Amino acid sequence: MSVSQPATYLMTPKISWTSKSISKFTAKLRGGTMVCAAVAVPGLLRSSAGTVRTPAASLRLTASALRHLTLARIDFFIPGVSVVGGFSICSSPRLLEQERMIELAVKYANHPPALWIHNQCTLDSEVAVRVGGEFFFDPQPADASRNLVLIAGGVGINPLLSILRHTADLHRERAHRGSGYEMGTTKLFYSAQNTSELLFKKNILDLVNEFPEKIACSLHVTKQTAQISAELKPYVTEGRITEKEIRDHISQETLFYICGPPPMTDFFSKQLENSHVPKEHICFEKWW
Repeated sequence: MSVSQPATYLMTPKISWTSKSISKFTAKLRGGTMVCAAVAVPGLLRSSAGTVRTPAASLRLTASALRHLTLARIDFFIPGVSVVGGFSICSSPRLLEQERMIELAVKYANHPPALWIHNQCTLDSEVAVRVGGEFFFDPQPADASRNLVLIAGGVGINPLLSILRHTADLHRERAHRGSGYEMGTTKLFYSAQNTSELLFKKNILDLVNEFPEKIACSLHVTKQTAQISAELKPYVTEGRITEKEIRDHISQETLFYICGPPPMTDFFSKQLENSHVPKEHICFEKWW
């Protein structure tokens, strides 16, 4: 059982704010818009004091720093903004490995850091960043194969999308190299009020279609009024995610990750414990 812990890594990256990333990851929400900001990290050097910095030259990225940077949450310390902004990493670790970028899903709101990102952030803006938390899936090649069940409510999809993308990258790596971590199956349960509030729908379905034997999703809507599109209909259930649906996936090899409103998170974590799932197999994130 896991809740985000105080962050332990600091860096000062530049913001890369591109039309490609905005158009790809923009989704309409009630009362605003969510965009994905791509944060460029040209290189990180871990110091003896335990911080991560960006020196002017001779940059390198350690494996330890990489795992913490890509499989966690991120806090923004923005010059001139007194409030710290905490945001979800929604990209896979592979994006940082290959392009030195991480992607953050940020909803438009009156929260000062979110307002800054939407209204003032520009290409090459610089912020201080703190990275930490325990809500991630980071298997090593020799680890036992695991199945994952991801349970998301509303914007709780953001960190779970990062994990889902990571599992897809693990499948690709093993298919390409014939070695590496042997990933089991992944099932995503994702609930929102209606299909327009199901974020990253296309990204999720693309992964399901790419790995039909390994990745599956069940999309739930609780207040749908419009007709559900033909593309989504096979994956959508009207009504909440049920205890039985989750219980059917319990096994010794399965890990459960939950992120959503606190009542939802509390309900499913408690039900899993009552079903004798070991506490160390239940990870959850509570932010609001």
